[in-house]
This record gives sequence, structure tokens and C-alpha cells, in this order.
Amino acid sequence: MPEWVTERGIGETRHALIEDGGIVEARIELDGISPAGAILEARLLAGGRNAVARARDGLEYLLPRGAPGVAEGGALTIEVTRSRIPGSEPWKRPLAKLSDGAAGDLLNINGRPAAGNELGSAGWDDLVEQARCGIVRFAGGELRIEATAAMTVIDIDGHLPPEELAVRGAGEAARAIRRLDIGGSIGIDLPTGGSKSERQAAAAAIDEHLPQPFERTAVNGFGFVQIVRPRQRASLIELALDRATFEARALLRRVAFEAPGPKRLAVHPSVASVLEAQPDWLDALARKVGGAIALRPDATLPISGGYAESP
Repeated sequence: MPEWVTERGIGETRHALIEDGGIVEARIELDGISPAGAILEARLLAGGRNAVARARDGLEYLLPRGAPGVAEGGALTIEVTRSRIPGSEPWKRPLAKLSDGAAGDLLNINGRPAAGNELGSAGWDDLVEQARCGIVRFAGGELRIEATAAMTVIDIDGHLPPEELAVRGAGEAARAIRRLDIGGSIGIDLPTGGSKSERQAAAAAIDEHLPQPFERTAVNGFGFVQIVRPRQRASLIELALDRATFEARALLRRVAFEAPGPKRLAVHPSVASVLEAQPDWLDALARKVGGAIALRPDATLPISGGYAESP
């Protein structure tokens, strides 16, 4: 049976739904960002259909349903429906709605704590690599995934016959959408060609491997299908766009499971800057490994090539 497993990390909390020893669904919640379902006390800054409220931590939330009955400047309780999304549009506010203060209905993961490096054994490092490069390979082809301001786009390519590649690629794209926690508007570009029945088979492969809720169009004659899923937080693809911070957290996770003792982290200078600005992260790693942590910036390293060495 599939089982949610939760790993409390440095700077983030990781959740993975594990089935038959592999990760079929995952999400990352960043420290300091209220997740979807969180209940917050706030004050109304602007009313109307798209109201704006400011939480006690100073973050502003957009309320698309408005805040009827609350005067500007008045106190209100809100439930986060979409957490803050990092990326190319930092001006976009997270979303919320009025709440009666009851527990949010989106906080629905009750994963058991991970046993040791259980997520690693299930393929977490491979998942991180897919997120950072946007490439998911499968027998006979590959997916190329790119997050844009309008939608996440998935291109399918390979050496299989077009009809077979379209069906297999559609299923693999659906699995990747779930595994990488991709929500919102998603476009899948399948190999062009094939009969109506073959396009229907590709659509059926999406329906088979992507759990509800979602909506999709039919596969058109150009091989394009659009999917819309609930979007409650940043996908792993979107988190990886903040490369230096993403790689810093990934490195801290790897090192935390290495042999104990003091360590020096050899990292790209941009990753070093992130870690120097987060001394509490280094302190947390020092406690995990039982030794002091130092940094050694190295401009010859790729941004994802950091490692721990003996001091």
C-alpha cells in the first residue's frame, strides 16, 4: 500500500508517497512559508473582489473571493489556499480565503517520520536531479519539462514510432506531473500524427496515471493537450529555479547522511553565499553530524557539485 513518509530537513520538510519502494508523489515545504491550509491572523488592507490582507509576519495575501463583512483595517482570520511561489514573478501574492479559524482542509498529510535515509533509498536523489535539469528519461524517450510564467510545458521526444511514443510519453508525463508536484496549467506536446483513436489512447494514458482532481482537453491534431490541476504550492521544478538555494538545501541533506564528524563543504561561490546568509542551517548540520562545519568556495565546481571533505 502507498504510504506517506515525512523527513524533517534543514530549511525544508520533505514528503514522499512511497509505493513498491519508489516515490510516486512528492512535495517540499520550505521553512518560513505558510503552507496551504495554514490558518493565519491578518488585517484587511484593501476590500473588494480581490481583497488584500496582511498576516502578522508581514506577508500580504490575495483573497480572490473578497472579505465580505470586514472593513478595511479590520482583523480577520484567513486560510492559505496557495503558498508563496518563488520564481520569476516575486510580486505575485500568495492566495487565501476567509476562515472561521478551524483547521485548514488542505493540511492533509500525516506521513510517518522517515526511518534513516528512507527517502534516499526510494529515489529522492534521482527526483532532485529531475527537478534541477527538467529531464525525465524513460525507455524509448524522454520528457523535457520547463516552468514558464504561463504554464509548465512538457515536451516528449524519443526514437519510438510516433504513435507508441505518444501513448507511452503521455503516461510518463502524467507520472512526472504527480511525482514532481506540478500544479496549475500544464501543456504536454506529444509527437504529432496518428489517428483519432491513437490520440484518444494517449489521453487515456494520462487519465490512468494522473489521479483526480484535474481537468484536461482532448489531444488535438497537433499532439497538444492541456491539463489544469490544483496549485497549492511551488512544484519541485519551480523550487529548482532558485538554483543556489535549491542546491544548498540538497547538499545539506546529502551531507547529513554521511559519516559523522567535522566537515568542510566545498561549494560553488553562489551556494557559499546562501549558506553564509543562513548560519542556522550550518549550525543545524553541525548538530546532525556532531562536528564543526566550515565552507570552502570553489568557482571551478558546478553549482550542483558541492561535497563534504575532511577539514
